Amino acid sequence: MSAIVLIGAQWGDEGKGKVTDMLGSRVDYVVRFSGGNNAGHTVVTPDGQKYALHLLPSGALAPNATIVIGNGVVIDPKVLLAEIDGLAERGTDLTSRLKISADAHLVMPHHRALDRVVERYLGSAKIGTTGRGIGPAYGDKVARMGIRAQDLLDPGILEKKLELALREKNQILTKVYNRKAIDAASVIEEYLGYAERLIPYIVDAKTLLWDAIDRGEVVLLEGAQATMLDMDHGTYPFVTSSNPIAAGACVGAGIPPTRISQVIGVIKAYTTRVGSGPFPTELFDDYGQHLRKTGHEYGTTTGRERRCGWFDAVIARYAVRLNGITDLVVTKLDILSGIEQVPICVGYEVGGVRYTDIPMTQTDFHHAKPVYEYLPGWWEDISKARTFDELPANAQAYIRRIEELCGTRVSLIGVGPGRDENVVVHELLPAR
Repeated sequence: MSAIVLIGAQWGDEGKGKVTDMLGSRVDYVVRFSGGNNAGHTVVTPDGQKYALHLLPSGALAPNATIVIGNGVVIDPKVLLAEIDGLAERGTDLTSRLKISADAHLVMPHHRALDRVVERYLGSAKIGTTGRGIGPAYGDKVARMGIRAQDLLDPGILEKKLELALREKNQILTKVYNRKAIDAASVIEEYLGYAERLIPYIVDAKTLLWDAIDRGEVVLLEGAQATMLDMDHGTYPFVTSSNPIAAGACVGAGIPPTRISQVIGVIKAYTTRVGSGPFPTELFDDYGQHLRKTGHEYGTTTGRERRCGWFDAVIARYAVRLNGITDLVVTKLDILSGIEQVPICVGYEVGGVRYTDIPMTQTDFHHAKPVYEYLPGWWEDISKARTFDELPANAQAYIRRIEELCGTRVSLIGVGPGRDENVVVHELLPAR
């Protein structure tokens, strides 16, 4: 069996956690391959319980799946342990199921300190980070100054790496930003305390996953953030610090690209984003407030209000082509019920020029004005629909138009927040 990639096809918060949770019982491994605790996945179980996961893959709630935090993730140990303990208190024990790649990098106190102070220093030019140290941790990884999970196994190496890093970081904190220096001894003591609990989970994750695929087991690679936040292919510089696209799954988990058999893209029936950056279909009127309120559009990790807008077929088609998406999952279709006309952005206009693809330059994209096509809405409550034929005719037409504009099939439609509140058009995975 090959690996399956599940990614976001907009600016994040599309509902990937729900889809991963739904598929968790049909796979053997769920692997988180990018990001850190700057991303959150909300999962609602059939009994109505809500879980907010930030570092653990959403498959943590599937009782039999082995869950893996891949080498492409940056881990804040304190946050991870709190998440493990929080699930244990609610009856989910991960002792035998959680695996952490020895090559995953750690978020350190100096990363968090620098993230917060730099963002404040930027003022109106700020990126809109969560201030959790994710960007600086990836920066140190690229600069070859990072501290990895495997360093928790060797206190001597941990101490040497930290002292080397703080030699530079403390100079920046104290002399550039007038902040207090970080004490290396205190950090070592803190992180060795985390090591006592985390060491049993640390493994050679690449070999683990290669062996699983060779045995014919199913590996689901779960992305955080989304396509338009990709470091290379998103709305730079208003992006995350990693590659949450399908190609990033290979790097962030150590899976060869020839073993990927399916790419599932998750999109909302409308569009949202958090933080700064261009957003052509953003709404500043009553419709925007309606989408935010009815869709409960507040960040899982930060609680920030999400910016809301109509469905943008230009970025959705871009995501399909960039990721090689084979199946789309459209979430929150129920939020559009009761709107008389539902717009879809089918192109942009920039300085009198019409674009059907994303403009090449950052400047043009910032000035892009949406060109809309208007589809008739529907008034029916669709939350009980489970087959495509049970959807109102206008809702069916809306989905079919998304397929036409994106160039790939819609296989699943979310009509409510629960794990089972879906319209199945094509099975994503065979049931077990």
